[in-house]
Amino acid sequence: MVFQQELFEPTPTQVTQDDDGGICYLPACLGAAHAQQWFDVLLKDAGWGAYRRKMYDREVAVPRLITGYADDAPSLPEPLAEAFALVRERVNAPFNHVGLNLYRDEKDSVALHGDKVDKLVQGEPIAILSLGETRRMSIRARHEPVRVRHIDLEAGSVLIMSYESQLTHEHGIPKLTRPCGPRISLAFRCVANPTARTPN
Repeated sequence: MVFQQELFEPTPTQVTQDDDGGICYLPACLGAAHAQQWFDVLLKDAGWGAYRRKMYDREVAVPRLITGYADDAPSLPEPLAEAFALVRERVNAPFNHVGLNLYRDEKDSVALHGDKVDKLVQGEPIAILSLGETRRMSIRARHEPVRVRHIDLEAGSVLIMSYESQLTHEHGIPKLTRPCGPRISLAFRCVANPTARTPN
């Protein structure tokens, strides 16, 4: 595949540890040229949606744009088939769905959270491929001793999070106080329910 010419052997950073592999950061899994190309195409063609959610007694805008695709979706944007192949090769997991988030600027964010494991295939990891601007992820333990770690997610990097880590840690992308350009995250998951494998 075209991206294979730009693959490097990244030096992993082990952020947390558990019996399933914990949370591990792999930089430079995709070369800069292809990372930029995929970013440009997805920014234009991914079919982004703006959503609202209930917070306490009012509705608020979700502070980012969202979309998602099953691996067999007829409308799968061109770079996503290659992206599925890339993360499956790096992580060795049968990912069948990707959720995309567009952080438009420094004001967009996602609160600390853990993925809902009831929607996932038990034991299978989550992989997050980053494109565009670097954003910092915060990772916080759910139990004592509560420790917060931070890792900068660069374009072309892949963050691997074990199934178990969703039960022991929360992760999020905080707002920034300085100007920042757009970032796209591609979160690859093994979804248990085939009916959930439709665009978000």
